[in-house]
Amino acid sequence: MARVTLESVARHASVSMQTVSNVINAPHRVRPETLARVQAAIKELNYRPNQASRTLRTRRSRLIGARIEPLRDGVNGAVLAHFLQSLTARTQEAGYRIVVFTAHDDDHECSLYEQLLDDHDLDAFVLHATHAGDSRTEWLTKRRVPFVTFGRPWGAEPEAPEPHGWVDVDGAQGTLAATRHLIESGHQRIAFIGWPEGSEVGEDRRSGWSALMAVSGLDTPDGYDMGVPDGLDTGRKAAAAMLDLPTPPTAIVCASDSLALGAWTEITARGLRPGVDVAVVGFDDSPTAGVVGLSSVAQPYDEAAAACLGMLQELLATPKPPAVPPTPVLLPPRLVIRASG
Repeated sequence: MARVTLESVARHASVSMQTVSNVINAPHRVRPETLARVQAAIKELNYRPNQASRTLRTRRSRLIGARIEPLRDGVNGAVLAHFLQSLTARTQEAGYRIVVFTAHDDDHECSLYEQLLDDHDLDAFVLHATHAGDSRTEWLTKRRVPFVTFGRPWGAEPEAPEPHGWVDVDGAQGTLAATRHLIESGHQRIAFIGWPEGSEVGEDRRSGWSALMAVSGLDTPDGYDMGVPDGLDTGRKAAAAMLDLPTPPTAIVCASDSLALGAWTEITARGLRPGVDVAVVGFDDSPTAGVVGLSSVAQPYDEAAAACLGMLQELLATPKPPAVPPTPVLLPPRLVIRASG
């Protein structure tokens, strides 16, 4: 059987060879209808670009680095794993490969950037768990290494130009949707278990709950708003303290599934029924949430991965970092209602 070539794909899709090359190497330059037609031809003919010749031609390794996290309690880490799985699948389809690594902290991660760039000549990086004063973005920007972040550049001045390309999920919109659902279900005593002060993501998620409670005129007595380290045990203890209040909540919104599952454990340990006696809603829609019937806010990981890859391709299509970074993308989450509330 004859080898499928770039020319074969071009002829099959009725486009030029340059257009096929753009679809593979710089899809943002191609009109959507043409992009779809050429991608269909590539799939139908099972075309595989010659990686060695393409690397020499573009001076790109087509390798992208991304950090992975351990599964700490069976839930934490699963969220990022879903995103990385989607990112890996999409980059593979586009002819790239993901190089994964682990790091103890930001400084360790930066030292690994240098090693990976020296040893494997990586083209770019995808970062996550961004925070104010993030030394990783500063390190990569200073060395003009292409990167995007799954997470906002927290701490940046509101009116300042975007420092880099980023994709994030609107956490405030997610908890607001969860709170609205609980109010519409008849709950008026709705508490929130989040993370300690200083967590930008945690405060973003808390703000959706607090804003809607205020607008709805519902009380949030002392003890209804708790910030604890993420985890099953901390979620259980926070829920226990809330359920021991003189006027306990009838529903609890949580900043993560770990906290929500901890609250679920405490609710059931008291002989109460999640979703009947006390409603509980998590965030991240982890696999465990689906198994036990925990309502949760689902993040659009596939869309986030696609947006990150699109930004990287835009950055890698130019020999120098652009004067203006790619337009940031803030994605809406989706509330998944199950038995818990």
